[in-house]
Amino acid sequence: MNTILEKEFITPTVFRMKIEAPEIARKRRAGQFIILRTCDAGERIPLTIADAHADEGWIELVVQVVGKTTKNLSGLEPGDTLCDLVGPLGRPTHIKLYGTVVIVGGGIGIAPSYPIAQALRAAGNQVISILGGRTRELVIMEEKMRATSDRVLITTDDGSYGTKGLVTDALQKLIDNEVQIDLVVAIGPPIMMKFVSLLTKKYEIPTLVSLNTIMVDGTGMCGACRVTVGNETKFVCVDGPEFDGHKVDYDEMMKRLRMYETQEKESMTKYDSA
Repeated sequence: MNTILEKEFITPTVFRMKIEAPEIARKRRAGQFIILRTCDAGERIPLTIADAHADEGWIELVVQVVGKTTKNLSGLEPGDTLCDLVGPLGRPTHIKLYGTVVIVGGGIGIAPSYPIAQALRAAGNQVISILGGRTRELVIMEEKMRATSDRVLITTDDGSYGTKGLVTDALQKLIDNEVQIDLVVAIGPPIMMKFVSLLTKKYEIPTLVSLNTIMVDGTGMCGACRVTVGNETKFVCVDGPEFDGHKVDYDEMMKRLRMYETQEKESMTKYDSA
């Protein structure tokens, strides 16, 4: 039984949910994700595991309400159960001693950045985290990221918290200050990952990005999550979710993410009016 143990709204549109899932909690590694359904007639959505406790048997998800399924999920309470919960899926982050790693988390992308920062620091790396959001309320999990980082930089688009600007501005400043960066891990909106990758490519800094695409089965069978990486077709669910940021065709991916925009809006309208 995948029982919801805790639920808490972090912002008006972002919530964290702790779910009973002992097998997943024991096997999961940084960078992996799950796919869930809230009910028999529901769609399958991928969500990265933000935290887990193997001994206590739970995983934690941090979710932004963007459509019908995430809104339905946000309405569930402790004691409720999920219809399906499958995982851990995807290839885990390759953890080793790189040196200095910069983690760039944008908005909800900060949540999956956390276990990766944890694992990289445990491996002996110096971790510098750049957290960004449109506004202050979208800079989430700051305390957890500070606890697992040697240094944290915060940017907001509107200047309501930290430094006004984009995460790329903070990254450029590190580069200009001649900080030796051995790896960048960027997780967030596709447009953010695109521009982080363009910046790091200019300075030949290895960069990993974590992609969250349209998924259906999560086993590589359907091909719904295909992306182009280095002129090759890859399936995010089994080949990723992490790829060389310098090789991803972001423009193609963003077009595919908008494929069902009309249907998603119609579904949300029906759900709200029900």
